Amino acid sequence: ELVLKVRIQNPNLRENDFIEIELDRQELTYQELLRVSCQELGVNPEHVQKIRKLPNTMLRKDKDVARLQDFQELELVLAVSDKPSLFRVPAPSERSGYNKKASELTY
Repeated sequence: ELVLKVRIQNPNLRENDFIEIELDRQELTYQELLRVSCQELGVNPEHVQKIRKLPNTMLRKDKDVARLQDFQELELVLAVSDKPSLFRVPAPSERSGYNKKASELTY
């Protein structure tokens, strides 16, 4: 197995940690990487614009995937659309540490 670290590239997420995924070394293809990554991260593959090997290399084909080494860091870059965000940003009142009384103070 090849172990990779994957996350969603989204600065609006509160937690943007990597998860580790395993790929069978006999099936190192771009489509398999996309499928497993999306399944583990709960993302629709149709929303992925590209896969980036950090810090700045775009993966495009099976040969790119075949060159990956254990524990390399990847990001799924999601397509920007006019539709509502794929991720729900919590309202201020839902965030931990939010103080409703403090927000109503007037000076």
